[in-house]
Amino acid sequence: MTRTRTGALVLAATAALGLTLLSACGSGSYGAAPASTPSSQQAASQPQEAGSKTALRLTANNVGRLGQVVTDTTGFTLYRFDKDTAKPSASNCDGDCAKAWPPVLAGSGDVQTKGIDTSLLGTVTRKDGTAQVTLNGWPLYRFAKDTAAGDAKGQGVGGTWFAATPQGKKAVETAASPSPSAGTGYGY
Repeated sequence: MTRTRTGALVLAATAALGLTLLSACGSGSYGAAPASTPSSQQAASQPQEAGSKTALRLTANNVGRLGQVVTDTTGFTLYRFDKDTAKPSASNCDGDCAKAWPPVLAGSGDVQTKGIDTSLLGTVTRKDGTAQVTLNGWPLYRFAKDTAAGDAKGQGVGGTWFAATPQGKKAVETAASPSPSAGTGYGY
């Protein structure tokens, strides 16, 4: 090969390598974590895995106009579903419903509480065999569209989803505000 042809090949190979490295760094949306490592937001929005050794912490926190509601280890609002039953406890949210409303699963660690009567806590076995945490008999869930601690975007969705109070009752907004539309597709 001539010197010019060799130089052109080296330049082309270097440019191709540089573009490959740049495209790998810039893939995905702004701020997205690499596919192999979930972002902290993704990890926070995932329900606690059954068998997890991490202790689940349930806390009574003030969340916006809802007043005191139950939040999880990462500060996310927990909900109850009117189509479930409390006595006996039964979860009726699975499949696509459970994707929009991930169940709060009981791990192998202790459940820690603050502002919640531990005698109201229990579990129910879901159709898939996992143990879901209950409060006063009501199975607890997160809402996938709550993206930050303290969000309560699931309140009133479909007229069947409500943030859970520390007593396991439905939270009620203290001031008038627009409620989510019933046609959101997440009411199940």
